[in-house]
Amino acid sequence: MFRTNTEATAVEMFPGVVRRTLNSGDLATLIEVTLADGAVVPGHTHPHEQVGYVAKGRVRFEIDGEVRELRAGDSYLVPGGVSHEVTALEASVCIDCFSPVREEFL
Repeated sequence: MFRTNTEATAVEMFPGVVRRTLNSGDLATLIEVTLADGAVVPGHTHPHEQVGYVAKGRVRFEIDGEVRELRAGDSYLVPGGVSHEVTALEASVCIDCFSPVREEFL
């Protein structure tokens, strides 16, 4: 039920983009994504609904062709199957919750 951040394995997804699976239950997975300044999560889709927020820094987020600059405290929602990408405009941390569970992140 409880897990410390240090127990979560760091996985480099893309250059300068590190994912940690913070916790996961039967219906959802919670992750932390750390992005170095200038790092990019390239455009992609997945069937999972993704809701998250910028915990630190500033990112450019594109969801289904709409581009927004988000800062610490701002949030986003990516419906399942919708194309999205992220570029860090400075070193940033984002927290994401996925439903259903992201089995490949466990």
